[in-house]
Amino acid sequence: MINVKQKLGQIVGMAFCAVSGSAYAASEGEAAGLPQLDISTWPNQLLWLVVTFAVGYLLVARVIAPRIGSVLDQRERTIYQDIQSAKEAESEAAAMQADYEASLEEARNKAAEAANKAMTEAKKAAEEAEAELSAKLAKKTKSAEAKLAKMRDEALASINDVATEVTQDTVKAVTGLKISKADATKSVNKLAKIVAGQEA
Repeated sequence: MINVKQKLGQIVGMAFCAVSGSAYAASEGEAAGLPQLDISTWPNQLLWLVVTFAVGYLLVARVIAPRIGSVLDQRERTIYQDIQSAKEAESEAAAMQADYEASLEEARNKAAEAANKAMTEAKKAAEEAEAELSAKLAKKTKSAEAKLAKMRDEALASINDVATEVTQDTVKAVTGLKISKADATKSVNKLAKIVAGQEA
């Protein structure tokens, strides 16, 4: 604020000095008044006004305006190219997104198909393994039953033989009589039938 006041004071002082100098010059006998208001100098002033205006016009029209126009055209072309590039990039991005979604959907379909195929194959393999295992178990069960039946028959046969021998020995020990093996076998078989009938 102080600097502005100082500058304003300096300007007023200079103006005062200029006015004082003009007044002093007038008092010395020089022509008073502004030179541009002197009619005798108007033709010269008009000439230089036209020349200056023409030079300024030519300078603006031939040098400054074309440069400004070229800058504006270049700016407009750059903006247009940028807009076109943005549109192309947007189109490419949309196409890439569509391709990505299509690829993703195809991958999902393939994965689902592969999973279904694997599940079907696993189910089929499990059924085949179960059937094979069932067949093996049935075969082993049948073989075991046959072995058990054979062992039972052998055990029963040996039991009958043992019972026949025991019967012979018991009768001989108790009565002192010796009975034949056939009679002892008949007695054992008869006793076995009676016992079986009672169990039934």
